[in-house]
Amino acid sequence: MNQQAQNYWNSFWKGKEKPSFVTAWQFGGNPDELAQLVKNGVKSATCSGHIFYEIEKEPLPKVDDYSIILNSKDEPICMIRTSEVTVIPMNEVPEEFAYAEGEGDRSYNYWRNVHIKFFTKELEEVGLGFSDDMLLVCERFELIDIK
Repeated sequence: MNQQAQNYWNSFWKGKEKPSFVTAWQFGGNPDELAQLVKNGVKSATCSGHIFYEIEKEPLPKVDDYSIILNSKDEPICMIRTSEVTVIPMNEVPEEFAYAEGEGDRSYNYWRNVHIKFFTKELEEVGLGFSDDMLLVCERFELIDIK
């Protein structure tokens, strides 16, 4: 976590009991636009390819995890708390989850097309191919604070 994010975290919890763990990260694709959607209360869900957690040997997110959302310049924009985590095949993601991701016209078709394009590119970079039944880590979150 960079110093700006650490300062934001410490400032938010000053005088309160602080959770012991936080991450700071950018959304893939278009970090500025997606962070703004969270900040505006439009985006309340996100998903990642399960395979990337395995490749990077990263733990899966958990309920009550805190995250500082960064823009493309690694500046903190807001803070979220994970409220739900499910691992499901991409072709089983429900329409209402796609809507909660808040992107484009919020339709399932828009979500699907954008995510196929994104995951295809990301998978190619690690020598893998896209599959419609790839496992996704689907997270729901709530906005805790705006920077």
